[in-house]
Amino acid sequence: MSLETLRADFDLFDDWEDRYKYIIELGNKLEPLSAAEHCDDNKVPGCVSQVWLVTEKQTDMLRFRGDSDAHIVRGLIAILLDLYSDRPPTDILAFDAHAAFEQLGLGEHLTRNAQTGFTPWFSASETMPELRLTFEDYKKPPNVTGPTGVPDDRNGAAD
Repeated sequence: MSLETLRADFDLFDDWEDRYKYIIELGNKLEPLSAAEHCDDNKVPGCVSQVWLVTEKQTDMLRFRGDSDAHIVRGLIAILLDLYSDRPPTDILAFDAHAAFEQLGLGEHLTRNAQTGFTPWFSASETMPELRLTFEDYKKPPNVTGPTGVPDDRNGAAD
């Protein structure tokens, strides 16, 4: 779903109570994570609610899946996954999620805790180490020789 589609959907509702219900509905449609994926390695730090993020590398794009124990947060995750997932890393790095949230009116309607919890998404490549490493893998050509002269292939079997 594009930002324009989300904006049009949000405009269908007259008040924020209906928009919150819609956000929760989006969260209910998320592909469920397995019990194994609800692990500490996938847990997003800094969130008041429990949030899990799974990053899958595909040929030339990244796919994200996520979940939360809070309904509204799960819905916000659904929005972010729609905006970020199944896109090339360069598009993800260039995308301004904070501006998107502002365009949807979410910035003024989220609690301070929710805004703080979503800060990593607003600058994903700088603040979430697992995403930064994933982006670096895509930006770096395979079999590049490291500073020691030893081949450094993070795009292959080491994953």
